Amino acid sequence: MFAASGLASRSVAWAQHASLPAPTASTYVLGPNDRVRVKVYGEPDITGEYEIDSTGHISVPLAGRIRAEGLTTRQLESAITSALAKGIVRDPRVNVEVALYRPYYILGEVKKGGEYPYRLGLTVLDAVASAGGFTYRANENKVYLRRAGAGTEEVYSLDAPIPVFPGDNIRIPERWF
Repeated sequence: MFAASGLASRSVAWAQHASLPAPTASTYVLGPNDRVRVKVYGEPDITGEYEIDSTGHISVPLAGRIRAEGLTTRQLESAITSALAKGIVRDPRVNVEVALYRPYYILGEVKKGGEYPYRLGLTVLDAVASAGGFTYRANENKVYLRRAGAGTEEVYSLDAPIPVFPGDNIRIPERWF
């Protein structure tokens, strides 16, 4: 990784591989705009889908507002179980799974830039394909990627698979002729 001249305001890094491993269903960390499916066995009024709000919480009947941001689904299960056990639900058995991941965004030299639904295992080239492919002016050798919550873009080489995470912003630059 090295800094490129003339781009001091932007964090620039060339990388053969992205430094973070792609999330799996068990390691995925929840965040705002994710939708979770909560199943409480024997309690159909509590079972349902809940969207994590902008403050990172979900509101579950009989459990109240529960912080979900920053937790895995297993950790959220424990938090909901604890909250329900303090109330009127006796021996709650809770299951949580991600119903819908927050979207990622792609722009620049792709045919149909915009917001797209995330799926596990997504790479930058998969995202480009979802956006209709490269335009004829695209630089097909590098990509600018700003991870969700980061303030700066990083530059990656497209000769290796680069994982995409929910909330990421992908920008395909124009090539110089």
